[in-house]
Amino acid sequence: MSQPPIASQSDEAVRISPVAWVAKQARAYEESGGTRATTIHGSPCLLLDYRGRRSGAWHRTVLIYGRDAESYLVVASNSGKDTDPLWVRCLEENPEVRLRVGTERFPAYAERLSAEEKARVWPHLTEVFARWDTYQRGTPRDIPVVRLSRAKI
Repeated sequence: MSQPPIASQSDEAVRISPVAWVAKQARAYEESGGTRATTIHGSPCLLLDYRGRRSGAWHRTVLIYGRDAESYLVVASNSGKDTDPLWVRCLEENPEVRLRVGTERFPAYAERLSAEEKARVWPHLTEVFARWDTYQRGTPRDIPVVRLSRAKI
């Protein structure tokens, strides 16, 4: 599937997660230029900026990621809860996102993986963060995996 064009990075204000530990980590990650707070429980993490479904405002969260070739993979585990995290619904409506991965910041495009694609990458993802397997077994919902691909500007 080809990616739609994406707007370049802007200086618009970003609303950081209201979850205290996420906000603290996001601030440390961003304020250090991507040199600190780049892991969660020993796993690599990135900053995901996405547009709110209703407000259209930019929001930021911190997510553990895996890799698939040049793409980044994030898991909408919501810590194993029976509902998807809000950010995954926002991505379905507004797939144009901004990422900080380490010291690099760039626009990207989000796409939910099919069941077949998820099955292919799941073993790698659970090597990155083993709890995802526990979360998937503990909830009746199919936990989404989202591919974040660098935008072609």
